[in-house]
Amino acid sequence: MTKADLISAIANETGFSKKDSETALGSILGAITNSLQKGNEVRLVGFGTFKVSDRAARTGRNPRTGESIQIKASKVPTFKAGKELKDAVN
Repeated sequence: MTKADLISAIANETGFSKKDSETALGSILGAITNSLQKGNEVRLVGFGTFKVSDRAARTGRNPRTGESIQIKASKVPTFKAGKELKDAVN
């Protein structure tokens, strides 16, 4: 499902226009992004939890030359599915 498909599904389910659905989805995604940027978790009970994890620095390889390179430490967003979502998928 793409973002456009999700906007259409929201519009069909709620009766909102596609423009209003796009605005609503953008607001939700923006709020999640802003919260993660501040280092906070976002918990949607029954759906899952978004959080930021630290990835340690490590040594990698350039696939073209085989040369070792140092990869910097970074922060990555992660998602852990909630029980209701897991049950719905299974």
